[in-house]
Amino acid sequence: MNGLVCAELSDYAEKLIRGRHATRAFRPEAVPEDTLRAIFSLAGAAPSNSNAQPWRVEVVSGARRERLADALQTAHAAQRISTDFPYSESMYAPVHQERRAAFGAGLYGALGIGPDDDAARAAYDAESLRFYGAPHAAFLFVTGDGGPRLAADVGAYMQTLLLAMTAYGVDSCPQGLLSFYADTVRDELGVEEGKLLVGISFGYADDGAPVNRVRTERAALEATTAFHA
Repeated sequence: MNGLVCAELSDYAEKLIRGRHATRAFRPEAVPEDTLRAIFSLAGAAPSNSNAQPWRVEVVSGARRERLADALQTAHAAQRISTDFPYSESMYAPVHQERRAAFGAGLYGALGIGPDDDAARAAYDAESLRFYGAPHAAFLFVTGDGGPRLAADVGAYMQTLLLAMTAYGVDSCPQGLLSFYADTVRDELGVEEGKLLVGISFGYADDGAPVNRVRTERAALEATTAFHA
């Protein structure tokens, strides 16, 4: 591969990866079916240990999406939480908490929600269970024993899926909150296999929404990576 081709590929990779960001307000129009199939076919090229491909993906649109959104909001209001993977605020180290706090300040600031307005924050969380208005959502399940090693493979699939969406001009937002109601998702979609890792809302961004102008910083390379020689 010559230097010019390498430079072009690296430039495209920079734009693709650094240009992807979470979208939290969507337009209602659906992604065409042929584009959907192309995206999820490309995502299937994701790497996995011994090529096990331990993922199961459920994509919802249309009337099924509406029914699921209603069910998720009902479960949320009734506090019927059902997580397949444990979650606790204590799993974050202080440096992680600092990054999360900075993100939260930017997000809620863009929404006009004050730092002490717990009611408004709770209302926004509840409304997010309607997928931020996205016309589609994908739910990623870990099959097999559902353990952390297999979950890592599904994480690789998720990143490949997000980048495939970006390459096709489709915007997305992984939502951890969607995985807090795994039993609801299973019941509504008739899923009998796997543990729910995450849900991803996707479609086309509402570029006029202030929340979609929020951008997050990344840690410096030296803060996360060591090179040994």
